[in-house]
Amino acid sequence: MKLIKKIWVLVLLAAVPAMAIASSGVHLDKAPGNLSDKASLQRGAQLFTANCLACHGAAYMRYNRLMDIGMSEDDIKKLLPEGSKLGSTMKSAMDAESAKMAFGVAPPDLSVIARSRGTDWLYTYLRSFYVDATRPSGVNNVVFPLVAMPNVLGGMQGEQALHVEKHEGHEVQVLKLTTPGSMTAAEFDATVADLVNYLDFMAEPAKLVRYKLGYIVLGFLFLLLILTYALKKEFWKDIH
Repeated sequence: MKLIKKIWVLVLLAAVPAMAIASSGVHLDKAPGNLSDKASLQRGAQLFTANCLACHGAAYMRYNRLMDIGMSEDDIKKLLPEGSKLGSTMKSAMDAESAKMAFGVAPPDLSVIARSRGTDWLYTYLRSFYVDATRPSGVNNVVFPLVAMPNVLGGMQGEQALHVEKHEGHEVQVLKLTTPGSMTAAEFDATVADLVNYLDFMAEPAKLVRYKLGYIVLGFLFLLLILTYALKKEFWKDIH
C-alpha cells in the first residue's frame, strides 16, 4: 500500500505543470517544427544570431555545431560577432548588468529554453505580443503577462491589439492586427516556426541521432526476441 501511495504522489507531482497550464486558459498553437528540415534550421539560426543574441546568450551552444545543420565554415563566419571564433560559445552582445538596468531583469540563457518551455509555448509566445502603453517596453504578451522582453520581431509582424470577446458565455482574449508589418501573417508564422525549430535543435543537437539509435536498438531487440524464441523452441522440441 505504501508503494502505491508513493506512485500516486509522483503521478500528481508530474501532473502539476500540466494542470497549471490548463488552468491559465491560454491556448498553445502547435509548433510546425521539423528537425530534419536543414533549410528551416539554417534560417532559424540566422534569425537567432541577428535578433536574439543582442540580449540573450546560449552558453551551451558553440557556433561550429551549426555544421550539423548543413552550414559551411564560411556561412558560420558570416554570423560570428567580432572577436569570436568557430569554437566560441554564443554569448550575448549585452552583459547581464546592462541588460538588467535596461529591462529590470537579466534576459535568460536560451540554450535549453525549448526543453524547459516546450516548442508549442515558444511558438505561441513569440506571436502573442500586443500593444500596451502601460508597460515600459510598450508591449505585453498573452502567454507571458507583464513580460519585460520587448517585441523584437514586431517590425516583421506589425502591431496587435488585445480584444476580449464573449463566446458561449466565456471571455476569450483575441489578438487583432492593427498595423501591418513587413511580412504577411503566414510569412511571419513561418519565420517564427524556423526560429523555434532552431531553438529546439539547439536545446539538444543530438536529438535526431538519439532517435536513430533508439530505432536501431529496438530493431536489434526485436531480432533478438525472434532468435530467443526460436532457440526456446529448439530446446523444448523433444520434451513436448
